[in-house]
Amino acid sequence: MLPKTHLAHMGHESVSALRVRYAETDQMGVVYHANYLIWCEIGRTDFIRSLGTPYAALERDGVLLAVSDVSLRFHASARYDDPVHVHTRLTDVRSRAMTFAYRIVHADTDVLLASGTTALVSMTRDGKLVAMPAPVRSLLQSSMTPAS
Repeated sequence: MLPKTHLAHMGHESVSALRVRYAETDQMGVVYHANYLIWCEIGRTDFIRSLGTPYAALERDGVLLAVSDVSLRFHASARYDDPVHVHTRLTDVRSRAMTFAYRIVHADTDVLLASGTTALVSMTRDGKLVAMPAPVRSLLQSSMTPAS
C-alpha cells in the first residue's frame, strides 16, 4: 500500500504519491474536481520541501505565498482507491511571483488524469505584494524547469 504522501525528487520535478480516498469522490465514485487543487497543493508543498526548506519555515520567515491564478484541464477520471502521482515542476520565478506546473497521473497505468498550473504571489501578512527574499528567490530559481 502506498503512503498518503511520498516524495521522490527527480532533477527539477517532485512526485507526490497518494491514494484516492472515499471522501474525495462524488456519488459516481469519481474524484470531485476541487480535490485536484488540493493535490496540486500537496505537490507544491512537497516540491518546496524537496529543496530542503519546509513551506512552514518559509511562512515563519515571513514569506507568504497566495495562489493568484489556477488552470486545470481534466483528461480522465480518477476513482476511489486509485493510486495517483502528482508530478510538480516550478516553471517561472520572478521577484514577487512563481508558477508551478502539474501532471496528475494514475500511478499504475501512467494515464494522464489532469494537467495544469498555479501562479502564486509573495505577500506580507497584511496582504501587500512584496518581493521574495533574495535567498528564497535564488533557491527557487535554481530548481526551475522552464515551461516547454
